[in-house]
Amino acid sequence: MALSDKPKAETVIPDSTYRLQLNKHFNFEQVASCIPYLHRLGISHCYLSPFLKARPGSSHGYDIVDHNTLNPEIGETEDFDTLISRLQQHGMGLIADIVPNHMGIMGADNDWWLDVLENGPSSAHASFFDIDWHPVKKVLENKILIPVLGDHYGNILEKQELKLSFDSERGEFSVYYYEHRFPIDPQTYPLILSSQHQRLHEYFEADDPVLHEYQTLDNSFGKLPAYTEITPESIDERTRDKEVFKKQLARLCLENARLTLFIRSRITEINRHPEDCGELHALLERQAYRLAYWHVAGDEINYRRFFDINDLAGLRVEDAEVFDASHRLVLSLVEQGKIQGLRIDHADGLHNPVAYYRRLQSENISRSDKDCASKIAPLYIVAEKIVANYEYLNSDWPIHGTTGYEFAAIVNGLFIDMTAEKALTRTYTRFVGHKRDFDEILYQAKKHVMETSLASELNMLAIQLSRIAEANAKTRDYTLNALHDALKETVSCFPVYRTYINSLNVRKEDSQYIDWAVQQGRQRSRASDLTIFGFIHDVLLLKTGDSTVSSNDLLKFVMRFQQYTAPVMAKGTEDTALYEYNRLVSLNEVGSDPRHFGNSSNAFHHFNQERARKWPHSLLCLSSHDTKRSADTRARINVLSEIPQQWHEAVFRWHRINRIRKDKSEAVIARNDEYLFYQTLVGTFPLGELNASNLSAYRERVENYMLKAVREAKQLTSWTNPNTDYEQAVSLFVKRCLNETHTTPFLPDFLEFEHNIRPAGLFNALSQTLLLLTSPGVPDIYQGNENWRFSLVDPDNRRPVDFNHNDIILSELDNQTSQDRADLLKTLLETIEDGRIKLFVIAQTLRFRRRYSDLFQNGDYIKLDCSGTQAEHTVAYARKAQDRWALIILPRLTTSLLDNDTYHFRPEIWQDTALTLPQESPLKLCDIFSRNALTAKDVNGNRLLNLGEVFEYFPFALLTNLAPD
Repeated sequence: MALSDKPKAETVIPDSTYRLQLNKHFNFEQVASCIPYLHRLGISHCYLSPFLKARPGSSHGYDIVDHNTLNPEIGETEDFDTLISRLQQHGMGLIADIVPNHMGIMGADNDWWLDVLENGPSSAHASFFDIDWHPVKKVLENKILIPVLGDHYGNILEKQELKLSFDSERGEFSVYYYEHRFPIDPQTYPLILSSQHQRLHEYFEADDPVLHEYQTLDNSFGKLPAYTEITPESIDERTRDKEVFKKQLARLCLENARLTLFIRSRITEINRHPEDCGELHALLERQAYRLAYWHVAGDEINYRRFFDINDLAGLRVEDAEVFDASHRLVLSLVEQGKIQGLRIDHADGLHNPVAYYRRLQSENISRSDKDCASKIAPLYIVAEKIVANYEYLNSDWPIHGTTGYEFAAIVNGLFIDMTAEKALTRTYTRFVGHKRDFDEILYQAKKHVMETSLASELNMLAIQLSRIAEANAKTRDYTLNALHDALKETVSCFPVYRTYINSLNVRKEDSQYIDWAVQQGRQRSRASDLTIFGFIHDVLLLKTGDSTVSSNDLLKFVMRFQQYTAPVMAKGTEDTALYEYNRLVSLNEVGSDPRHFGNSSNAFHHFNQERARKWPHSLLCLSSHDTKRSADTRARINVLSEIPQQWHEAVFRWHRINRIRKDKSEAVIARNDEYLFYQTLVGTFPLGELNASNLSAYRERVENYMLKAVREAKQLTSWTNPNTDYEQAVSLFVKRCLNETHTTPFLPDFLEFEHNIRPAGLFNALSQTLLLLTSPGVPDIYQGNENWRFSLVDPDNRRPVDFNHNDIILSELDNQTSQDRADLLKTLLETIEDGRIKLFVIAQTLRFRRRYSDLFQNGDYIKLDCSGTQAEHTVAYARKAQDRWALIILPRLTTSLLDNDTYHFRPEIWQDTALTLPQESPLKLCDIFSRNALTAKDVNGNRLLNLGEVFEYFPFALLTNLAPD
């Protein structure tokens, strides 16, 4: 059945998705041109980054300014409809990435936000944004702090960087700070209009009716209800009359050039010389906002942000009106059958994620088919959610799973030799000169975040908690400072991104996380009165005791607390600690944990069995737009765990080669950052011919990455306080090491080392790709990763993809596949570095998966056992649905097994290793890659497959009893 013919309420589960990053350089039209290629690759659904109207020039689309308009830089409605038509022609669908948590502000593009700036609490959109209109700082009462200025406010005034402006066509006044627009409150227009100004007599006679109308209008603006008057009647009057008066002003200016000249002269007068800027300051003091130096955001900002990004303001999507207003277009596209699924960005930032999912599903039901109300999750939804390895996604959430970070982590761990942990820890410790403990690094990183960029949010929580404490005679002696410090300790020790308490019934899991955090916080605290932690524990678990505070008021605090722990964890872990702890950086990934050094095959099988049972349709990913390193990059770095002694000798040799004696006054790269640099080269060094041009391009990529990495680590430089001397030292180090003139012996030495471990790294990458495509869940391929993609963190991982080139390669592979497969497979292995082998594996597997979708969407997952000398180097499992079988067999930890000169296993390596098949499995099987026919042998009542036969033509296998094509 074609997607367009399916009932709208029927859940469409993708067979596979392909993530595409949209921007003005890659738009709907270009996506449409890729559809035939993606269809031939085997993809069922395009998975697009946000495509609603974002800030002009946005490279990612997450700074949406209008939820009900398509991004004009990406395309108009006609372009979108053309894309949908092209997808439907190929039997494909669309998964959309949506952003419910926040909107892009600043600039001059967000009408909702501009309305709030103009009208303050009386704005029709004041409740749309998460704003504290009554902060502790009284000068901010009923005002929004806008930390946008590049210097202190007074200095900006003096430098005349704030400019009052008049739009005569709309009758509106605004102050501009470069591209940022700040509307002026219409009630304060008289400060500008000055209808009694003496200079008016230079333009008008005393009895001129235009002057009289102007003076009357000036008076009318002044009588508007103040923005602080928030009764329904006052708001209605203000909202109605201000627009009428603006139109009258615009008409007067249009009909009377002399009036426009006067107003322009007033603008010039107010914007005049720095030492006399009192009028502009007085005008700004009367507004519903306070412009401030961006540095003050961490301490005093009073609107919720996306993490610590001032340009992204939190939406109150828990409010039904806000939900409806921000989802109108998306739900309409779902209703029309143009969107089959949604990815929910930053779900943990929402006030009540579970309620949000339920509302989203109920809206989909109400808009499509009331008879389907019994369905739990009629719309395919995945949430961007990081799940700790000891955390479980709640099975009653009406979604289909997460975006797959936890899968990437478990797969990555398969290709790390767990026995090397102590050796690599010793090497790292000796290289950097002291022991690094990740627990302590993470703890300190989270505290640093709360003391700097997210301090204002912590202050607000502490004040709320203090009010709760004041309501009980037993707790009122807890001071604000003590509560602040105890909260900081508790959040620093929080073991997960957040809890999900949304009612008076607290889940056991949430209670356990709170118990742990409070206990650890108490142990770390230096407070003289530790009973304060018992109070915090009771509040977080909604235990009122003798307090006069209601359970609902406690719940409000807890739900705000939950919105805080998530960004602290994200900023502390992903944007700080993962850049500071560099023992084996392939473990430093979103959703991963550097403390867990690899995992066994059994752990991987257990994960997949649980996934097949609980979340069979969750998204699976290895690389994404958010990963710190692409899967291919991690695969190469993982090889270091197989050769710890060689790595130890290499890094110390390279350090001696690259060490340059300098004066103590000169900065040099830190040992920790140098250690990161060498691993970065191992993971990303270009394959193929090395010439001056591609080495120069690569050097620039690595330099940009290293500068970002050292800023994120926040040790010797940072984004907020850049240390230019140190950053220059890092840049010079990178340039010296990657100098095409080989002025030092480092590069030749490194190239020899990298050449020796490259085959194992590429085999790792191919093995994990096959796991992605056949494990329980929906495999997602991030753009360009069907070929080798040795990317680093954004923006490096958002480089454009040459789809025409990939399309040509796929066509050539298809032509060769139809001829002599044995020759093709031999050639692919011999030319493995050109990436065609990865494209071949992906296309063959996805096409098979699409043909037998039920086998992979709903089939059982069966662990297969191996016996023999190489059993530990093998991962094998089966997918089964009724009498349909697919057996997946692949190698791991292959450094000792490969002939590095030919990219083949040594001939004898697998001969004494066999795979044991279930008794009910078919005896005769065929490999979809080689078309090699295999027959299991009965040995002492066991059905065995010799791996020497399985890997005879190709070192990866997908065996089946079904017709492969």
